[in-house]
Amino acid sequence: MSVNDRALIGREVAGYQIEDIIGKGGMAVVYLAVDPRLNRRVALKILNPLLGEDERFRQRFVLESRTVASIDHPNIIPIYEADTADDGTLYIAMRYVNGPDLRKLFYDRGPMPVSQVNRTFAQVAAALDTAHAHDLVHRDVKPANILIAAHTEGDHAYLTDFGITKHRTSISGLTQTNQFIGTPRYMSPEQINKEHIDGRCDQYGLACVVYEALAGRLPFQRDNEIALLWAHLAETPTPLTTLRPELPLEVDGVMMRALAKSPEQRYETCGQFVAELRDAISGAGQSYQLTQPRPAAPTVPAGRQEPSRPRSGGKGILIGAAVAITAIVALVAMLATFLRGGDTWVAYQGSAAVPVAFQYPGAWTLQPHADVFVVASPRVEQFRALFATPVTADWATVNEIIKDAPQDAGGLYVQTLDTLDPRSGAKQLQETMQSSLPGTVSVFSQVVQVSVGGQPAIRLQGTIADPQRGGQLEFTGWVVERPDEPALIIYFCASGRCDNATANRLVRSVSFPMF
Repeated sequence: MSVNDRALIGREVAGYQIEDIIGKGGMAVVYLAVDPRLNRRVALKILNPLLGEDERFRQRFVLESRTVASIDHPNIIPIYEADTADDGTLYIAMRYVNGPDLRKLFYDRGPMPVSQVNRTFAQVAAALDTAHAHDLVHRDVKPANILIAAHTEGDHAYLTDFGITKHRTSISGLTQTNQFIGTPRYMSPEQINKEHIDGRCDQYGLACVVYEALAGRLPFQRDNEIALLWAHLAETPTPLTTLRPELPLEVDGVMMRALAKSPEQRYETCGQFVAELRDAISGAGQSYQLTQPRPAAPTVPAGRQEPSRPRSGGKGILIGAAVAITAIVALVAMLATFLRGGDTWVAYQGSAAVPVAFQYPGAWTLQPHADVFVVASPRVEQFRALFATPVTADWATVNEIIKDAPQDAGGLYVQTLDTLDPRSGAKQLQETMQSSLPGTVSVFSQVVQVSVGGQPAIRLQGTIADPQRGGQLEFTGWVVERPDEPALIIYFCASGRCDNATANRLVRSVSFPMF
């Protein structure tokens, strides 16, 4: 498998002729391909080559994929073949479904009608219960893994991505390389705690998806990965009826049980959970349709007075003056840096592989990586190595820079990536960026429409974090529309060390030459 995912288009892999990319994640790329032997289109999932280096993973992957292939259920994507190609590539060939996943439907349409929630998740629950009966746990139930195909008798749901399932007797979450398998927004507490798991782990993930389908938001939304994992472990989600007062109160009890921290407190099966949910909302009627979420008004507990606003006075004036003086000192320091000659910048003309031209500070060094991306940074070797291995990134050296020399823990990362959609929302962009950037990507800002190099673009802000040891970089990113492939431009820095003037000058210098 080439480092450049698009390099496989038009080529043959394991007897399948690849036509296009239809999906991409941290562990694999899914291609639209043709099986010439049977003259049918298939979804061909090719795993990251780094995963295939682990012989135990290879054996488990093939064995469990074949187990899934032996399950005959109308709501589980049929697997035609799972094996290792002659060059060592791990792949799965499965039915191609020409329809959106729930993630796209959530983004495009918002909350689902209750009648559709009942129908869709009854199908997903039946698929999960069948897998559990075969001693398989999915571990990554999320909207992107639920495909919707339009049938004459109504929408048909397919549960997919069983390629990372595991037997219920295994330890959850971690691969042989100590990487979590799963998606933190939908991850059960027992996965986070690395405990033994069974089908109730999938029930928790399914309940998170159902909550999102009904409320238009996740049960837990936090600014960073650590806070999100902690919320799954220790916090209680907002009751659905607070966000959707039209729902019967009985729905809260059903959701709280399915989202219980302890697996023993949840329902015995996913089917039981969905049936209880259907009964709880049945009083709303089949024509019941959810509107857009309305934020709940804050309430003051009985017997407690709302705190009064502090009165302004001399102390407030002194604090305001101190803040103003601090800002002036910072501005003078920045100007002094420029006047000392720190304003020397170097031009990069771009290349055929990364057709983005820009300027960067003269104190930085620029290095390309194969035909994939370029990095400019005071510590370019270390950051190039970090960005080169997004799946198995080793943060040890970068963490030392962040700790000991945070002024050097910054730079610019530029790549073109056809799976990016500048018109999508922050959540979808976060998931796409997660597959290309190291560590855990969190977007904490709304997207802002801007122009970069004369092209329409969006700007967003977030963090890239080491999921194991907690090192973190902040970033400002721009996703730019281009005729060929969208461009991803990221200015990154250690927390508290970001320089807006540098970021603004970087992006103002961007242009898109023709090669």
